[in-house]
Amino acid sequence: MYSPKYITDITKVPGLSEEEKKKLAEVQEMFAFRSNEYYLSLIDWNDPADPIRKLVIPDPAELEEWGRLDASGEARYIVAPGMEHKYDQTALVLVSDMCAGFCRYCFRKRIFMNGGAREVARDIDVDLEYISSHPEITNVLLSGGDPLFLSTNRLEKIIAWIREIDHVQIVRIGTKVPAYNPYRILNDTKLPEIIRRYSTEEKKIYIVTQFNHPRELTEQAIKAVNILQESGAVFANQTPLLHGINDNPETMAELSRKLSFIGITPYYVFQCRPTLGNRDFVVPVEDGYFILEQAKMNCSGLAKRFTFAMSHVCGKIAVVGIDEERTYLKYHQSAEWEDIGKFMSFRRDPDALWFDDYKSPLSEKKVV
Repeated sequence: MYSPKYITDITKVPGLSEEEKKKLAEVQEMFAFRSNEYYLSLIDWNDPADPIRKLVIPDPAELEEWGRLDASGEARYIVAPGMEHKYDQTALVLVSDMCAGFCRYCFRKRIFMNGGAREVARDIDVDLEYISSHPEITNVLLSGGDPLFLSTNRLEKIIAWIREIDHVQIVRIGTKVPAYNPYRILNDTKLPEIIRRYSTEEKKIYIVTQFNHPRELTEQAIKAVNILQESGAVFANQTPLLHGINDNPETMAELSRKLSFIGITPYYVFQCRPTLGNRDFVVPVEDGYFILEQAKMNCSGLAKRFTFAMSHVCGKIAVVGIDEERTYLKYHQSAEWEDIGKFMSFRRDPDALWFDDYKSPLSEKKVV
């Protein structure tokens, strides 16, 4: 039974030259590195611009002083240890401080830095009490880190505890394990049993994957997804739009089509957050809109269901249209109930990288 070896020292990556290892060791001192033999095998080491390489191998560009560690202001919404309650219906619980790989664009890279792991819930009793006392919470999202990096026994206990709360209908698991290490699923006979037990006819378990590039949808990854689908899990995918990785219409169309072919709903495409170290990954908002609209031209309706949004401190802000003079945004979700559905128009700014870069709206209207 194959189980890929993990590598946490950039100098041990066989595809890199000695000169590259020395240069990238400085980046690793700032932002941790983690990958495994399986994922590294997907890289074309003869191509310095290989998108899989860019996803997981450090780059000196990460040392540019730009962005902040908590780009979406998650700290504002912490209500219990390791738990955020930003939107009425959803509680987010960070249950893990480890992943099968460390995405170079990660918006929670602070968790993998010194002291950041204290944000993770080690004992979720207080979290469960909070959820139990808030009947408006119908969704609990398990995230981190990566919940599928927990032991299967630990994951089962967490899901079982949540399932004891009657008003929670959906348990969501946010994970990149199917992309980074599908053998975690392929080698585990108990995991499908857990999904089968707790994803019921009326209360589903959703698995929200993060496939960023079509080359991650390998034979092994697809098989892992199918195992959990056949066990009763419902799948959706989210990815940021990433410079040099998926920021062209052809790649995004191929990714969305392949996801739809295997029964994964393209859910969100996010504007890459202005997190420390992320500048080289960020595509201007308006460029991103046109890239995604062109991608949709080559997709069926099932493949173009994603929403292009910015996960801002105040809510999820969708980019819904652009004309010659204006960019149109809408609160797809909001921490403030009265803002949900609000429609806004701004003067176009081709250099805007985030919602905050747009100035006062030219107009705004609450959509009822």
